[in-house]
Amino acid sequence: MWNKIGHFLGVKRDLVGLMAMAIFVGLGERMAERFLPIYILALGGGAVGVGLLNGLDNLLSALYSFPGGYIADRFGTKRALLFFNLLAISGYLVVIAFPSWWAVVAGSVLFLSWTAISLPASMKLIASVLPQNKRAMGVTMHSLVRRIPMALGPVIGGTMIGIFGEVEGVRAAFVCATVFVLVALAAQQKLIRPDDEGTMIARPERNPLAVWREMPAGLRNLLASDILIRFAEQIPYAFVVVWCMKVIEAPVSALQFGVLTTVEMVVAMLVYIPVAWLADRGGKKACVAITFVFFTLFPLVLMISRSFGALVLAFVVRGLKEFGEPTRKSLIIDLSTENREASMFGLYYLIRDTVVSVGAFGGAFLWKVSPVLNLWTAFVCGALGTAWFVLHGTDTAPEQEPRS
Repeated sequence: MWNKIGHFLGVKRDLVGLMAMAIFVGLGERMAERFLPIYILALGGGAVGVGLLNGLDNLLSALYSFPGGYIADRFGTKRALLFFNLLAISGYLVVIAFPSWWAVVAGSVLFLSWTAISLPASMKLIASVLPQNKRAMGVTMHSLVRRIPMALGPVIGGTMIGIFGEVEGVRAAFVCATVFVLVALAAQQKLIRPDDEGTMIARPERNPLAVWREMPAGLRNLLASDILIRFAEQIPYAFVVVWCMKVIEAPVSALQFGVLTTVEMVVAMLVYIPVAWLADRGGKKACVAITFVFFTLFPLVLMISRSFGALVLAFVVRGLKEFGEPTRKSLIIDLSTENREASMFGLYYLIRDTVVSVGAFGGAFLWKVSPVLNLWTAFVCGALGTAWFVLHGTDTAPEQEPRS
């Protein structure tokens, strides 16, 4: 029975190690990083400091995505993931040692990039151990377990802030984050086998322009629509916690905001597996399009939510935006050129997040003009991105046979 369940969910030993790493690193991340805007404000950074952090998050994630794919292609996923986790620990230690908002910005150069720099390696591992008709499920299981720390981390972090205060509570969360990454390193080294070295490329392509020229038209159209959708997400992203805890007529506490995040993650987790099952057996375009609709609706629903009860509904919508996110990642793999999955995945995120970082920086200035203007601008960008994908998006890769 367990073998059947494991086969249905696309779970293998290597993926268990990958998911364990996602849980432990993610738990440390979400305990601390979720409240960084409040931490920066408490240390005197102001709205510009919050916008700078959010912009750097997108920009650094973009700049690290392609090197992350290159490192995974060149040295294998196990070695690449080890290196990326050590980078995250270094960033945490900077924040712990120096209680300054500038230290947060400096440390973010190392730890904010963890998800983006490790994602090409993670997707390469999934693509190498699962056939094409199981990849949506494999990516979904990876995304699903990542939502466990996203749900629990903010609650724990909010509790620490309630006990120790906005400054010391966040620093304590970073201490815990460091411990969790060390646990993740142990699990990764034990469970992820080094036999992925057979998938290593002796001379992977270093030139992003060369990889761009190989990128199929269907993947380019997905990229264009995704950029607009990420504008909808990132323009208000760093200020969602500020809206909930500082702006609305009935502001919520740090713990209540943690509960709202838990609501978001639980909703996302409930839809993941059914959608992956449908996506692996039918078209992926419809699932991705529905996801883009929820991305678009969230800033609009948030704008009219002025109490904890109304915010619960807004965060349900925010959770539903994960409806087809794993499917979108598996579609990127399907549409990528063979033997270029990691580097093409990294290039996709390099281009997307570099462009979107402009929106993240701009979100701070829109917020200073008016929080409502910030949210309306995000909604319009989402509507344009959804329309582009519906009109020009590609459903399946040209090659449909599973690759070993």
